[in-house]
Amino acid sequence: MSNFLDPVGKASFDAAKMTKADLARGEHLFLGLNCLEPGQSQPVHTHASADKFYLVVAGKARITTGGSTSEVGPGQVVWCPAGQPHGVEPVAEPTVLMIGMSPPPRP
Repeated sequence: MSNFLDPVGKASFDAAKMTKADLARGEHLFLGLNCLEPGQSQPVHTHASADKFYLVVAGKARITTGGSTSEVGPGQVVWCPAGQPHGVEPVAEPTVLMIGMSPPPRP
């Protein structure tokens, strides 16, 4: 695996559901790519022992974290501390790419 990552080149979309792709998976950090078509969302959920970041690469999304919701666009980052509910409302843009960063998922 290269140390230089191209999230746009790894993007894939499915009209039926949000897609996810691993960009990098190390011993201490996981980097994933979420791709959403218009109308798709990520339900509000929590990670008990992992912080998570969303970086919007393209498009716009309304992201909820800790009871607050805000519209964010390219270049903006949203931080979701461990245990804090977070999710993405249905998107309106043709495509939205988001990278989620957190410690690697534990088995």
